[in-house]
Order: sequence, then C-alpha cells, then structure tokens
Amino acid sequence: MKMKKFLALALALVMALSLAACGKKADDNKGNGDEAKGSVYYLNFKPEADKAWQDLAKTYTEQTGVEVKVVTAASGQYDTMLTSELDKSAPPTMFQVGNQGAVNSYGDFCYPLDNTDVMKEMTTQDFNLKNANGETVSIGYCYEAFGIIVNKALLKQAGYEISDITNFETLKKVADDIQARKAELGVDGAFTSAGMDGSSDWRFKTHLANLPIYYEYKADGIGSTDAIKGTYLDNYKQIWDLYITDSTCDPTLLASKTGNDAVAEFVGKKAVFYQNGTWAYNDVKDLGDDNLGMLPIYIGVDGEENQGLCTGSENFWCVNNASSDADIQATLDFLYWCVTSEEGTTAMANDMGFVIPFKKAIESPNLFVKVDNEMTAEGKTPVAWNFSTMPSENWKNGVGSALTAYAAGTGSWDDVVTAFVDGWASEAALNAAA
Repeated sequence: MKMKKFLALALALVMALSLAACGKKADDNKGNGDEAKGSVYYLNFKPEADKAWQDLAKTYTEQTGVEVKVVTAASGQYDTMLTSELDKSAPPTMFQVGNQGAVNSYGDFCYPLDNTDVMKEMTTQDFNLKNANGETVSIGYCYEAFGIIVNKALLKQAGYEISDITNFETLKKVADDIQARKAELGVDGAFTSAGMDGSSDWRFKTHLANLPIYYEYKADGIGSTDAIKGTYLDNYKQIWDLYITDSTCDPTLLASKTGNDAVAEFVGKKAVFYQNGTWAYNDVKDLGDDNLGMLPIYIGVDGEENQGLCTGSENFWCVNNASSDADIQATLDFLYWCVTSEEGTTAMANDMGFVIPFKKAIESPNLFVKVDNEMTAEGKTPVAWNFSTMPSENWKNGVGSALTAYAAGTGSWDDVVTAFVDGWASEAALNAAA
C-alpha cells in the first residue's frame, strides 16, 4: 500500500514538473510568435486617403508579416469615434490629432516620441506638438494647402485668366460676370455648391473661417485668444455671400448639398471655382493639369494681393501609450517604414498628395502643391492655419448652423457674428473650467 502511495505521489510530481516545464517553454517562446511581433491599428482621420492607407497597410503586412488594420472615420465623426475607440479593449495603437488642444485632451494616451527612429528622419520639428512636460507626443507628418481651385479652361472661355484675379474685388467681378452669363457659358454657376452637410461644411465653418481669424491675429500680433473680436467678420460675410450668390444652386438648398455634389459639379464642368485643398487633387486631376489652377481665398483685406494659399497642417500622428510594448514598437516600425520606404513615400506623395517633412520624401506630382510652392517662392505670404486655435468642435458647429440659416434666409448675419464671437468666448470658458 505504501509503495502504491509512493508511486502515485511520484507520478503526480512528474506530471506537475512537466506542466511547469510546458508553461515555462510557452513563456520563453512568447517573444517569437505573432503576438510578440505586435500589430498596428491606425484610426485614420482622412476619408479621402482611406484607399491609399488600406493598400499601404496590405503591402507592409505582406512584407513583414505584421498585421496593420486601418479604420477610417466618416467625415465629421472622427472625434466621436476616437473617444469611443480609445475606450475599447483593443484601441487604436496610433491615431491623429489636429491641434494642441487635442493633445491636451488626449495627452494621457500619447507616447513620447523624442529619440524614436521616425523622429530622427524629420527635416523639421517646428510643427510637432508637445505635452505639458515638454515631450514631443505628436508629429506633424504632412503639410497641405487650400484655396480656390480653378478650371482655367472654363475661365478662359469666359474671357479671363487666373492672373486677372488678384484680390476680392477682381474675384467678385469675374464671378459675377460668369454667373450673369452662365447659360451662355454652359455652366450652372461660378462656384460649386457650398454644401453644408457633414461631408462638406468643414470647408466653410473651419477652413473659410480661418481667414478672418488669421487676419485678426496678424493685426493684433497674437497666436491665439480666448476672446475673438470678430474684426474681419464683414470680410467673412463678403466671401460667403459671393459663394452662395454666384453658385450652382439656390442658397436654400445648401443644408442638403454634399462634398460629392461639389466634386461632381466641378469635374462635370458646371462650375469654374471650387474651394478645397491639395488633398482634392485626385478628385479633379482628370480635367488635366493644364486646365487646373488654384487661387488664394480673397476676402477683401488690404494687401491681400501679396497673399498666398492657406498652408499648414492638422495632421499629427500619436502613438497610443496604453498599447502593449510589442504593439507600440510595431507601430513605430510601421511609421518609420511609411516615411523611409519607396512604397510609403510614393503612396504619401502620389496617392495621398502629401508633402512630408522627412529626409526620404519624394516630390509630389500634385499640381496644387506645386502652385503653393511657386507662390511662396514668388514671395507670397502663406496664410497660417490658425483654425487649430478654434475653441471646440461645438463652436464650429454653431458657426456652421448660423451660416446655413443665413444662407436659407431663416437667420441673420448677426446670428453668425454671435455664434462666432460669443460662442468662442463661452467655449473657451468651458475649456478653462475643464
């Protein structure tokens, strides 16, 4: 009996040691499996670049075996989606922010990027964003420009050249003439529809609104404020009135007009002018580079003849420090590959239309990028992207709603001013109290 008990105990001990050995072996090999390679989950801000990122992710996975998932938020839904995704058990390992305020909001998720390989490849760090400790936690990975895209062929058909437009006065003169002769010229309007649905309203509540902010900051010698004065809102009204009057559609219809509507009108040669940026090049390039150009957005400010395009960035990469060490490293490796490899730099230049501040960047074939560079070389002053200082998305939405109501005749310009000035102050106060 004692012998049987001894044998049973011995057998149990052998089994326990075997299991322990198996467990130890599994732990030892953890660094060699797919899990140890880590994976990448990129929450992308730019819908127009989704296909290019999907293709790039596929290529990288084929080359390295590292899984890269790209999820693109719908237009106008990025902030909501980011907040939601960061709360999930498998959150993005990298995401985008658009300004310092966003870094302040999401700073707890931002991995310090100083001394990483991807940062060492940058040609400038002037636009990178830091946290309160002075650590670089977000890198400005591309620069873009926006203005008024022009169909030069249609403009010439109307009897004008781009060189005839040098300020708001001449822009209005040409646009008014085209609008008056639209039937003769075979167009529906001088400007594409200023769509105010979620896929398009950012062009006006954010990008167009940048102009009065820029000029106010310039006049006051500041870079931000908690109390915008609205010094140049009469100029904002001038350009908005021109957009909605000399348009392809009745102003009452703007609430339902989309970004796709504007593209279709421009590509379909139903409009001569289309406010958008370098990122829209792929949408319109089939018209041919010889037939395309870009003008600054003129709003009637003294000296605007020397103004260039609105140039800057709202595209900053962050790496999620809540991710595993393996996923963080996988994400950093992916970023490095994007900005150094032939595949990555080509996709970012050709397919996405980006100008990237990295040593191995290739020249973009994007016509609008070339126009921006030429204007700067000629001594034109680029308009800074001061919309990064707008106090909140809620503020933008308030301005957008007021613009839409004004266009439809259900609201007044005073409502726009209130949304702009009073809304700014109230949102800034909320930010300060948070």
